[in-house]
Amino acid sequence: MTASKILLYFCLSFVGGIFLNSFFPFSQVFFLRIFIFGLFSVLIFLFLKRKNLTIFIFCFLFIILGFWRCEIFTLGVENNELKNYFEQEVELIGIVNEQPVLGEKTSKLKIKVEQIGEVKIFKSKILITRWKYPEYKYGDKLKITGTLKEPQVFESSPTSSGPGFDYKEYLAKDGIFATMYSPRVIFLEEGLGSSVMVTLFSVKNALKKSIAKILPVPQAGLLEALLFGDEENIPGHWKEKFNLTGTRHIAAVSGMNITIISFLMLNFLLFLGFWRHQAFYISVILIILYVLAIGAPPPGVRAAIMGILFLTAQHLGRSSGGIRPIVFSATLVLFFNPLLLISDIGFQLSFLAILGLSYLQTPLFKLLEKIPNVFEIRYTLAATLAAQVFTLPILVYNFGQISLAGPVANIFIVPLLSLITILGFVLATIGTISMSLALILSFPVWFLLTYIFKIVEFFSKIPQATVFIKNVSPFWLIISYLILGLIIWRIQENQKLKFLEPYAKK
Repeated sequence: MTASKILLYFCLSFVGGIFLNSFFPFSQVFFLRIFIFGLFSVLIFLFLKRKNLTIFIFCFLFIILGFWRCEIFTLGVENNELKNYFEQEVELIGIVNEQPVLGEKTSKLKIKVEQIGEVKIFKSKILITRWKYPEYKYGDKLKITGTLKEPQVFESSPTSSGPGFDYKEYLAKDGIFATMYSPRVIFLEEGLGSSVMVTLFSVKNALKKSIAKILPVPQAGLLEALLFGDEENIPGHWKEKFNLTGTRHIAAVSGMNITIISFLMLNFLLFLGFWRHQAFYISVILIILYVLAIGAPPPGVRAAIMGILFLTAQHLGRSSGGIRPIVFSATLVLFFNPLLLISDIGFQLSFLAILGLSYLQTPLFKLLEKIPNVFEIRYTLAATLAAQVFTLPILVYNFGQISLAGPVANIFIVPLLSLITILGFVLATIGTISMSLALILSFPVWFLLTYIFKIVEFFSKIPQATVFIKNVSPFWLIISYLILGLIIWRIQENQKLKFLEPYAKK
């Protein structure tokens, strides 16, 4: 067994420990005793030189380590420095830490708190929800007065689907430990944010304004959502149709989207006639530019890193074996922030989509051999299905519904995402320079966006196309991915047998 394979097992064990802690917390003292016992056993088996059993026990220890790391991180969230101010009216001073999220009537601001009263605060952020106007921007220093609240944990109700929603952990993964609603806000100063981020956000806002001038509603809203993850300009009835057809993910800068787009972008460039190494470098540059243009949100950055690692593995000719550096990088990210595994759906989707592309894309490509590969259609369909198969269980667990029409609807839509992303960015950029030229060139983008609406409209009208599942258990995830793991293992074993068959005949 190679060193890299052993390290892979250790990483997977560590992640498994975090997963176990997220659903089945136990006493720290109990696990400390097990850890000591396991460590003692490792020393004995090392002395006896029983390597395989030693590796197994080390894996067990890494499970305990992952469990312990998650426990320590969670305790840090529970004992954050804002805890003593919950349910009290406070006056705080802070800086808008990210670009505001705008709704129809409200805005959400992430505030990095500097002080409460006369007390200095370190490493804590709060989320405030307020009336949309007056608008504030990234880098503004504000004095905020209101009641500080602890984020709630919403339990699943008998009439709802899905597992409930831990809003507290969802915010904690981004360092946000408190919320405030309808506070009194006084503007103090501007321009205190990072100059790099100010530039990125100004580019993003210029591109959004350009799109709003070039395209009509709802096409403009959908393109903004595809490029930047901003859904406020998509009408509510269309959001519901996207939900029903299992295509809502395309209207968000999700990990799955960035992963699939990065994969399809490489294929699209190869189709245009670029050499493989040229297509690889152009794809990497375009992914980096894309993430920068949308303001470099942490989920987008993480998904882009994993997508680039996957493309690099493919470029080096190590598709399935190249999953190892992605697992290593994911483990490193989870070591610093274990809550991402459960609370960040984007992280989950990006990792699972990469697994699907690594292990299922080639078998599905062969399975679909009756479909002609004209314009790389079969290749694109195989990639789309591979990512969907691996992300379906986590989507069912989080949202409590299965769209029976979703897989087919996504087949008609997802292959076009990379093309729409590239053309949309080009169009928006041209619009910032010459609006007349942009209007002339806008038809292809308008046509593709309209096509998406027509597909969603068609599939949303299919009766009983969505199945709702109440109180989805974590065991659903475990069983689903165990089955997928067995399928992948079986596929790889068959591939080994086919590879060895000519040598057996000799």
